[in-house]
Amino acid sequence: MQQNALSRVSSQKKGIALDRELTEAEVSAVVEMALSDHISFDTIKREFGVAEKDVKALMRSRLKPGSYRAWRKRVRDFSDRREHYK
Repeated sequence: MQQNALSRVSSQKKGIALDRELTEAEVSAVVEMALSDHISFDTIKREFGVAEKDVKALMRSRLKPGSYRAWRKRVRDFSDRREHYK
């Protein structure tokens, strides 16, 4: 229960507006899905109710700065090449 409260508080501090409170396991699943090149933001939204901008904010709060920049670059590069990528 303490972990949930921490997750909610850290989400509120980071300006992440979620439809519902996510458990730590769900947050980890969202991060893992976002890191995958095969799962779109739409899939994450359907499964967890987390919008693209909130996934980006969550990733920024969870990843090291260099890892976040590399992930965003990868997502941008792939989205330029594929119409329906992330």
